[in-house]
Amino acid sequence: MAAGIVAAFHVGKMPPALPSVRADLGATLREAGWLLSVINLMTAVGGMAIALTADRFGHRRLILLGTAICLAASLFGSFVNDIAELLVCRFFEGLGFIATTVSAPPLLLRVTKPSDARRAMALWTTYMPAGAGIMMLSAAMILPHASWRLVWLVAAAASGLMLVALLRATLVRKELGPNTVALRPLAKDVGDVLSNGGLVAIALCFGAYSSCWFAIVGFLPTLQIERLGLSPSSAAVITALVTFVNVAGNLAAGVLLGRGVPRIVLIVGAALPMAFCAAGIFVDGTPDVVRLVLAAVYSMIIGVVPGALFTAIPVHAPRRQLVGAATGLLMQGSNIGALLGPPATAALVSSAGWPAASWLTTITLSTVVVSGIFLHWRERRKLSS
Repeated sequence: MAAGIVAAFHVGKMPPALPSVRADLGATLREAGWLLSVINLMTAVGGMAIALTADRFGHRRLILLGTAICLAASLFGSFVNDIAELLVCRFFEGLGFIATTVSAPPLLLRVTKPSDARRAMALWTTYMPAGAGIMMLSAAMILPHASWRLVWLVAAAASGLMLVALLRATLVRKELGPNTVALRPLAKDVGDVLSNGGLVAIALCFGAYSSCWFAIVGFLPTLQIERLGLSPSSAAVITALVTFVNVAGNLAAGVLLGRGVPRIVLIVGAALPMAFCAAGIFVDGTPDVVRLVLAAVYSMIIGVVPGALFTAIPVHAPRRQLVGAATGLLMQGSNIGALLGPPATAALVSSAGWPAASWLTTITLSTVVVSGIFLHWRERRKLSS
């Protein structure tokens, strides 16, 4: 859990530091959009491939490697003097991030009783808002007194400490060693995952969710500074709080599912009203205080979607041994959405102003609803057979 949270530091450090990075390196708004999302590029291209590699290489080994890559990339990134160099470092941070986050869920299920699997997976979904929120608050305290480079050094130090903790705590746990179950041919595993309609629906739904969530959270500091006239430190604190409340939605999903609330009720019941809420954040005429309240309400309520989707993986995975690959497909869909959301938002805002961003949020959340309905149909069909 802690390894996932620290990996998310490298996602959360960019939004509050973005104004400082742009001022220091002269990045345009479009380049800023790619700085926000390029960390997701490796996952978007090969999330499932990395997950299948973890099945063979060993999930514990890949968590260690991923944490070490985040350490090195953030350390080198703190010394760059060019946007292109920073983009390369962000790419490797993305590689380390996905190596860590696709390896953790199979290990969690390995040390968790089957009756607790749903709660464990719901708890795991908090790694992103918790880690990103902690780093945003840290950046808010650092940026008024230092440049973005110190934020990168702090994130590198956190990964260094996490690497030491992982080495001390996991190497003695025999049950976290390489999987001893005989593995099927790689092509067979890929085919089993990609031909599973439920898993594809989960990935598509998570991708649409991430596109909208990262577009809002990623540009929330810039929106507050440019339109509301807030200071960078104030904008960073508010963005961190908006990110943190997403945890409440993640945890609520596990509780509600445990009490028998259908998955479709959580997904559709959250996405439909939040489409209007997200649009209200960007459109003209919304009072400034209301705009920020809407952002917090959106982040909290829409947080039930990741919890509902992660807990669906064990249900739809063809075999327990493919939970890691299924998680990789989910992460791949999530990061394709996170990769495309911020640049698409930047392009819309650059061409037609902030209100144009509401078109993206409406389309993506409508996709969440359609995917959720299809997932419900697949789940009923699977459980009744």
